[in-house]
Amino acid sequence: MSEMNLQDRTLVISPNWIGDAVMAQPLLRLLKQAHPERPIDVLAPPQVVPVWKRIREADHIMVTPFRHRALQLGERLKTASVLRQRGYRDAYVLPNTLKYALIPWLARIPRRVGYKGEMRYGMVNVMHHDDTPPRSMVPFYAALAREPELPLPGQLTRPSLVVAGEETEAVADRLGIHLERPLVAFAPGAEFGIAKRWPPAHYAQLAARVAETLPGVQIALLGSPNDRETCDVVQSEAGPAAGVIHNLAGQTSLDDAIALLAQARAVVSNDSGLLHIASALNRPVVALYGSTDPNYAPPLSEVARTVSLRLECSPCRKRECPLGHHDCMNKMSVDRVWSELAPILARR
Repeated sequence: MSEMNLQDRTLVISPNWIGDAVMAQPLLRLLKQAHPERPIDVLAPPQVVPVWKRIREADHIMVTPFRHRALQLGERLKTASVLRQRGYRDAYVLPNTLKYALIPWLARIPRRVGYKGEMRYGMVNVMHHDDTPPRSMVPFYAALAREPELPLPGQLTRPSLVVAGEETEAVADRLGIHLERPLVAFAPGAEFGIAKRWPPAHYAQLAARVAETLPGVQIALLGSPNDRETCDVVQSEAGPAAGVIHNLAGQTSLDDAIALLAQARAVVSNDSGLLHIASALNRPVVALYGSTDPNYAPPLSEVARTVSLRLECSPCRKRECPLGHHDCMNKMSVDRVWSELAPILARR
């Protein structure tokens, strides 16, 4: 590789959360439009790599060795050394922490773009400042593609992921999902905390209505091993509908879940990474918001319905309800959610 090519690359340091990684995709699209000849490398933690694999604009993905909340200065020095050998013209630091800003600074990347974050003056030398009130996540990241004083274009395209049909077929065959029958996906979990979760008994009642309405339907419960107990409750309380439920929580990788979501007729989800993946796959979604703000990270698929009770106490943005009642989710009725889902299922 020539020295000119070595120096004509861009580095993007990925967020740690799945949904945030999805919502960073329009930034890469803007960077690629500005410099189509410039490869974009992404430095990402293992849990979000499946997302970046499905983003067209990401030319090369490198996996970080860092543990959550750990400085690991030695590992950061090693990573910076590798990056310095590859050579970069610029770097976009999407996490707001000091320890991620260290990496491109140590790698001597000349132009380092990001938000102010944790006192990162000097390490980030093209400094953007957060807005108050905060922007939603897509324009928040996309703004980094412009100089800090310049506005973004009026209309941003939505995040987009790409899944090959043969991948979905292979995953469905392995998991016993029949793609010739309608598939509805539920994501009853949320890694951030229980305050984001609609009660599993409500999901169970919704599953019963789906099963009664849509002949031949299969309902896939998706989530991590941490969501297995919640999904077990959904299935156990679904009555006769339990027979059409595939409880896949903890049984699938994120790669598998992405492949299945790509074929779902509809997705019902709490505010979680799986919601934003489904939206970026342009699947019809019903998004349920309690402790978080639907204006901050809304679904952006062509058919997207948002349900939020907008109580006085929400969005509190807490992992657990600080008032102990969790009314923002407990009082969100099955009828209310069904009123959004039923028209989607009736579409052809």
